[in-house]
Parts: sequence; C-alpha cells; structure tokens
Amino acid sequence: MNYAYIRVSTETQTYEGQRFEIENWCRKREITIDKWVLETVSGTRQLDKRTLGRTLRRMNKGDVLICTELSRLGRNMMMVMSILNACSQKGLQLYSIKDHFELSDNLNSKIIAFAFALAAEIERNLISQRTREALAAKKQAGMHLGRPCGRSAKREQFDRMLPEIHRMQAQKMTDGAIAKRLGIHRNTLRRYMKDAHIKG
Repeated sequence: MNYAYIRVSTETQTYEGQRFEIENWCRKREITIDKWVLETVSGTRQLDKRTLGRTLRRMNKGDVLICTELSRLGRNMMMVMSILNACSQKGLQLYSIKDHFELSDNLNSKIIAFAFALAAEIERNLISQRTREALAAKKQAGMHLGRPCGRSAKREQFDRMLPEIHRMQAQKMTDGAIAKRLGIHRNTLRRYMKDAHIKG
C-alpha cells in the first residue's frame, strides 16, 4: 500500500499545500495513494502518541510512505533518524519529495539507516554520560541530590494548600467539605492537619 503523510503544527495551518505537492509528485510517477494520513500535532511529540506512530505499526514490508519533507516526520534530527531506522527495520520504502530522499530496499538505504541508528545510539550514550558527570560534580560539591530529606511530594502539595485550608477553616467549613474541595480524602486531610499541628 502507498501511504501519504501530512503534518501541520497548528489548527491555523492547512493540509492543502502538502497534499498538492504529493499529488503532483505521484501523478508524474503514476503512483496511486491508497491511504492519506493527516494530523495536527507538534513534531516534537513522542512518536507512539502520534497518528504517524500508529500508521507505521500497521504498515507491512514493501509498503510506501510519502511525505513532502523529512521535517514533517519530526522536529529534530534524532526523531527523524529513529523513524527512518524503524522504516528500514520493517522493510518500508519512504520518499521525501523536497529533500529528494529515498529509503528503500537497497544497499545505500541500508547504509544510511545503519548510520542513523548508530548516530542515535551514540547520542543516547553521550547524554547518559553527561548526566552522570553532572551528578557526580554536584555530589562532589556537597550538593544534596533529589528531594530534601523528610519531604515528600504529597507533603509539599499539602504545604501549598495550607493558606487555602486556613481560609476554609475560617469559614467554618467541615473537614469533609474541605477535603472534597481539595480533592483528597478527609482522613488524609486530618492526618496532615495533625502532623502540621493544625487545629481541625
């Protein structure tokens, strides 16, 4: 099957320009589009949360994916590389019109896909190494890593709620009413109030 992929970033943009280019390119090559894949989403969004990701999972070996340019697939090089590598692994053909790029079942395409995959792996390793070095430097400088001792995310959330709790108490609201307003269980509220020495 031949798939045509069109992506725009905002609701104010239209699909017509990309559709015209793809139709014109296909007409010259006597290619018929079997399935149009359209989506309005940022190219930085994770592939598995995009229509493109679902489409790639459905595609079979030998299927063709056509887009106007590689930047339609993703907004950064690493994402584009990972998509091209996924296409190569599944035996899909990909054509990018403006880039004059072709990914198909030939040696050159396999070399390109391998280079993309290798570059992606190197980048992941470099990011991991930089993270480890940064954490080690902070630890050596005596900086505490992670959440402050004795503090939990839930406790910090309660602390932010404290002014609102005081206000509702001043209005003579019951613990149950306060808990409902804050979206928590009343027993949780009472436990926090006890820990914080708030008179309930």
